[in-house]
Amino acid sequence: MSTPNTSALSQASQSIRKEQQQIQRERILSNPSLMIGAVIFLLIVLAALIIPSVSSIDPNAMVVIDRLKPPSLAHPFGTDEFGRDLMIRILYGARVSLGVGCSVALLSCLFGTIIGIYASYFKLLDHILMRICEGLIAIPGVLLAIALMAALGASSINVIIALTIVYTPSVARIVRGSALVTREQTFVEAAKVQGASSARILWKLILPNVISPLTVQASFIFAQAIISEASLSFLGAGIPAPAASWGNILQGSKQVLQKAPWTVIFPGLAVVLCVLSLNLFGDGLRDYLDPRTARRKK
Repeated sequence: MSTPNTSALSQASQSIRKEQQQIQRERILSNPSLMIGAVIFLLIVLAALIIPSVSSIDPNAMVVIDRLKPPSLAHPFGTDEFGRDLMIRILYGARVSLGVGCSVALLSCLFGTIIGIYASYFKLLDHILMRICEGLIAIPGVLLAIALMAALGASSINVIIALTIVYTPSVARIVRGSALVTREQTFVEAAKVQGASSARILWKLILPNVISPLTVQASFIFAQAIISEASLSFLGAGIPAPAASWGNILQGSKQVLQKAPWTVIFPGLAVVLCVLSLNLFGDGLRDYLDPRTARRKK
């Protein structure tokens, strides 16, 4: 049976929990960057998932008589140089760009975390891994991605591999920096004295303290990967035609820019909105996870 003291403690803990949840909700709702970025990005994702699924239009079906038609009820974004519906192609391209961006963000954060965590704890690995990372960072990202794509060949899988190699070193440096600070904390020293294994210290004590900066960095890498994929496809080194991608849609549209400017405007707006929403979300998430950043901005 519960005693009066136990019941009072339970009620007090529930009250504190509700207050904390209310504070968290207020912090989220009072963060315009986080809210606006999340809403815009969610709308883009929902449009890319739902509209092509319920539409019967083939994104690669060429209808010559509909070539370069301006926006209308039948074709809200107009048609391209082959008579293909531009809105459907942009939404199918959104699936490709979002898939590539998400995959690159996850893989680069995974490999970057492993490299950064071990480099922060073992000095020999630190010298080897960080010199490799610094060498890769010294090469402009787009040039490195183009060189890798030239070696691997044009495909969506190879784009993911190339961009993962490009962005992993920067993640590794961020994780290493946060892990070095955590490694000097008292609770880590206490775990060493108690005989805790290196694996336990790394993954149970240090890793949780690098999740916050890693999460923020993942949102920015997501946005950068979308731009990089579009750049590679625009240059002909990314997603091969006729598969729809924001980059190769823009690449094909440059030939008819003066006759049909909508073929550039709409895919360009798609890239801008998606990248802007992710950057806003990343800024808002950084302020949410580290309130000191928001106070410094004020």
